Formats: sequence, C-alpha cells, structure tokens
Amino acid sequence: MLRNALIASCLLTGVLTWAVPVENFSLLDQNGDAHELYYYSDADAVVVIVHGNACPIIRNALPDIREVRDEFVDQNVVFLMLNANLQDNRASIRAEAEEWNIDMPILVDETQLVARGLGITRTAEAFVIDPSNWDLVYRGPFNDRIGYERQKAAADAHYVVDAIHAIQNGSTIASQPVDVKGCLINIEEPAAEVSFVADVVPVLEQNCMSCHTPGGIGPWAMSSYEMVKGFAPMMREVLRTNRMPPWHADPHIGEWGNDRSISIEEKKLLVDWIEAGAPRGEGEDPLGNIVASIEANRSSVDWPLGEPDIIINVPAFEVPATGVVEYQNHEIASNLTEDVWIRGIDVKPGDTNVLHHALVGSNEPGDNSRRGVFNNFLGGYAPGVIGDFAPEGTGTLIKQGSTIAVQMHYTPYGKTVLDETQIGLYVHDEPPERFIRHGVVINFNLAIPPNTKAHEEGAYLEFDKDAELYSILPHSHYRGRSSTFELELPNGEREILLSVPEYDFNWQTGYAFAEPKHVPAGSKLIHKTVYDNSTQNFANPDPERTVTWGLQSWDEMLYGAFVFRWSNETTDNPLHSAARFRTAQTVGFLDQDMDGGIQPHELRERLQKQLEPAFTHFDANGNKALEVDELFNYQQFAAQRRAQARQAEARTN
Repeated sequence: MLRNALIASCLLTGVLTWAVPVENFSLLDQNGDAHELYYYSDADAVVVIVHGNACPIIRNALPDIREVRDEFVDQNVVFLMLNANLQDNRASIRAEAEEWNIDMPILVDETQLVARGLGITRTAEAFVIDPSNWDLVYRGPFNDRIGYERQKAAADAHYVVDAIHAIQNGSTIASQPVDVKGCLINIEEPAAEVSFVADVVPVLEQNCMSCHTPGGIGPWAMSSYEMVKGFAPMMREVLRTNRMPPWHADPHIGEWGNDRSISIEEKKLLVDWIEAGAPRGEGEDPLGNIVASIEANRSSVDWPLGEPDIIINVPAFEVPATGVVEYQNHEIASNLTEDVWIRGIDVKPGDTNVLHHALVGSNEPGDNSRRGVFNNFLGGYAPGVIGDFAPEGTGTLIKQGSTIAVQMHYTPYGKTVLDETQIGLYVHDEPPERFIRHGVVINFNLAIPPNTKAHEEGAYLEFDKDAELYSILPHSHYRGRSSTFELELPNGEREILLSVPEYDFNWQTGYAFAEPKHVPAGSKLIHKTVYDNSTQNFANPDPERTVTWGLQSWDEMLYGAFVFRWSNETTDNPLHSAARFRTAQTVGFLDQDMDGGIQPHELRERLQKQLEPAFTHFDANGNKALEVDELFNYQQFAAQRRAQARQAEARTN
C-alpha cells in the first residue's frame, strides 16, 4: 500500500520524474474474453482508458478515442477500456457498449483491485504504457477537447497521441496536465482492519489449504502465519492474474456443483490484508492445527472415497528424469467372475509429479476393436480431476472376464522416479436403474496455422434422443487458450453452457452442473477452442509449425468430454448404440459449417472419393449432404459388404 500511495502521489502531480512500472493483472471484458496485461508484451504501446456507464464525458470522448485507435490500428498499439464502477456490471456494460458503438474491450474490474493499484478516481482518464518495460509513461486526459459542460470544436493538445509517439521514437514526456475531467468513481476503501485469525484463515482454509499442505499438490504449505506472510506477495500476484485458485470457468455463466472459485469479497479481503503488510494481529495461529487435522485425515483415509471394492495395480513404471515418454497402455486382468456395476472410480497416483493423466476403461473378452480405454470408459485422473461417484441410481457395467484398459501419460520433471499407480473401483450391490454414459465432442482435422495468436476450431455432437447432461470438460494442450460449450436446440436457439476464458493445461477440470441439464433430441452440443500458436504463448513448443491432432502435448486436441444419460434408457432397456454415437462424432467434426450434414466440399479429396457411394445412394432426403443416420446406414452397409467379402475369400482359400 505504501508503494501504491507513493506512485499515486507522484502521478497526480502531473509530472513523471521517474519510471513507474504497471503491475500485471488479468480481467474479463464485457464479452467474457480474458485480457492479461503482460500478454501484450509484443505491442508497441498499450492504452487503457477509464470507462463508466452513463458518464457524459466518456461518451463525448468516444469519437476521439475511435479516431486515434483507427490511426494506430496498423501500428501495433493496443487500446483497452477499464470499468471499475460499483453500479455497473458486465451485462449493463455490454449494453452500453452496444448502444454507444464501443468496439473495443472494456475490462470489468469487479474487485476494483486494478483501479486501486493505479490510483484511479475518475472516468475518461487515459494510461499509456510502454510494454518494453511496463513503465507508465503517461496518465491524464485523452486530449484537451472536453471539459465539464463545455467542449471545443477540436482538440488543441493530443496527449495520448504524443505519448504513443514518444514511445515509438524513444523520447520522453517532460510534463503532463494535472486535471482529468471525468465522472467520479466510488472506489471502496480497503477494509480498515482485517484479522488474520478471524478473517484470513477461514478464507485460506476454504479456498487454498486442500492443496497447500504438506504432501499436497501445492508447491508450499500454509503451515504457519510466518509461511503465509512470506508468500503473501506471491499470493497477491496470483490473485490479480486469476492463476489461483485453479478454477477457470467464467463466473457469469453456469452454476456448478463443484465450484471452487474464490468470491470477489474473499479476493478483496486477502489483497487488502496483504497490501496492509499482512499483519499478525491477535489470537493464536490456527494454521498448525488445521494442517495437522488435514494430514491426519489424509493418512487415516488412504482412499478419500473410502476403501474400494476392487483395487487394480497398474504395472510399475520407471519415469526417467528427462526426455519424452510414450503413452503407456496396459490391459490388466480384472479377474471378474461375474458382471459388476461400477458406481465410482478413483485413481491414486504413484507420483503426482510425473503422472500427467491416467484414463481407465474396460474391454470385453474377445473385443478386438482397438479402442482401448474408450470401449467402455470408466474415468481417470489429471490435475484438477478427483475421484467421484456416479450420479445417484446410475452406473457402468463391466462384464465378467473383461480386462481393465489403462492409458498412462508421464511427464519427466528432472528426477528418476518409480510410479506405482492404483485404481480403485466402487461396485453397486444391486444393478442401478440407469446407465451413465461418457461421450466426447472431438475433431481430428485440426490445422492450426503457425504464428497465429487466436485460431478457432470446433465440432459438435447431435443427440438423437432426449438426454440429461451431468458434466463437461474441455481439453487441449499447450496451445489451448480458451474454450466454450454451447447447446443448440432443435429450433436453432443457442445457450452457452460453459466458457473457460483462460484455459490452463495444468488443470484438467471437469465442470459438474449444479442440476443436470436437459438436452432435447435433435440438439447439438457444440465445443470450440481457441488456440495460441504464437511466440506470445510462453508454453508453445514451436510457433513455426502447422499444428495437427496428436496425443503428445506438442501436438493438439479438440476434445470436449461430457457425462450424460439417455432420459428414457434404463439398465433393463438399453438404448445406446455405440456405433451410431461414433458416427455422430464423425459428422460433428467433418461438418465444417455445422448445418447438420456433411457436404462434399467440406471433405478432403481422398475422403470425398471414399464417401462418393454414400452421397450417390444413401442421401435419403436428397439434400446433397450426409446426415448422421444416412452416414450410419452407409457405414453399416459397407461393413456388411466387407464381412461378406472376407467370408467369400475364406471359402475360396
């Protein structure tokens, strides 16, 4: 807080006598898109203008702002707006933007933490930032055209333009105007007194300490006040940039049964306490007892869901200190002497440092389909995915004599370790009433161009029967930037079910609906991902290549997993057709315009020729497109013909 006060004091004099670095932050704009300040490090300049709904001064300034923005549109200058008004929200800001034709991002500072850090008090103030060192080179009016209830026909001084030119030319600005004409913003004062024991610790226990304890996946343990105070600046940074807690769903879309996000009030409380110097205050430090309780519970309960009915030992594997480890695929005998219904699954990693993910399924005796874990998918593990039980009254059938298929993905971390992972299966005493199903919206035809910041790919799956949707999970690799799931109803209406504006490959979170989502027959579940294949993506393995589908992390995936059940399916009356479901997946990624059918021009030449008989003979409605049932009928016909040919060949031999 002292540093911020000194910065504000220096800036408000109107003269910059020393460079002021602007701290990083991440905010969502009026459309739900994420903007991290330091992501724009490749820009020549970043301009941030303070916005506020219904403020006549910022409305009056909009033509000037657009004119300057357009002047620099091809000169690598980024223009953003920032709204920190208590009375404004994303919906009202979006409405204001539409009414006043504001065609630039308006970052919504719901916590006011960014506004407080910058010392903002009025709308219409402009900040010009040099991304080469993040120095704030100018703050003040956009120009001198507008005053209170008065305005000039044209500006005489162009402060923001001059500041941008100064950055471009490597020159400095000696002095700056003092007064900013704008509407006052009600910036809430930091909490007068925050108690570490009474206020801070409950927030840490609720939001942080399931990971940040000895033996947890967090890199350090919140074991004492001294430990927390030592890491307090780091905590402030990850809160401002939304890196922690690891929950990446847009808070304005959907309600989630497994929501682990931190509230606006909790985030402000922690930052207030940290910026006040993280005071110790009165009372005995409770963190030691909390950690001891968590550790005792962890050691006494080897499996968080309880002792499994079946434990599968994955073959031990030595993970090298460096290099690339190919996926390890195992077929493990289940030794089942009767059919069982699985009600839950948990995976206990041998070493969380090296196990990136484990996928588990089952294969019936004699199954040669080579689909491995996806024949009868059961569940899995990845950071952010925890063991769980199926919804009440549902389960997955594993038939007598089946093998357990396991796919293991290891990532070395600098030390040779032996991984001995176990899988725990929980069994119903009696067959459940309903099947639980696992599906995926998938696209194998990825082609992400090189040196591209935002390339979108998508696919869909059309439901042929009414269904209930329980959870959704977006998955991509290092280049994944953001993801969405939408539901398109048969009448064409669309609803966004989930938006992940800042996808993080390190956390493979499944988002469980607070209440199952009903999906009418004929609806499409649409999954889209935006990929960053540029040098701005720090984790990008190679921005110079066109990226295609692949299992390893340097390739990419569009993989939208979901858990569902057919509304009218029971275990006594199975309705699911795995073959037709796979056909629906195929149509969903080949149908580029998502109109419900594959047209020849949407296919590569080789596939066009392969499906030519289908277009000729199986286009039942004559619309020159292959819909799911038409393609499925052709596939069944082709499979029958292949089987007949094999039989004829066998008779000949």
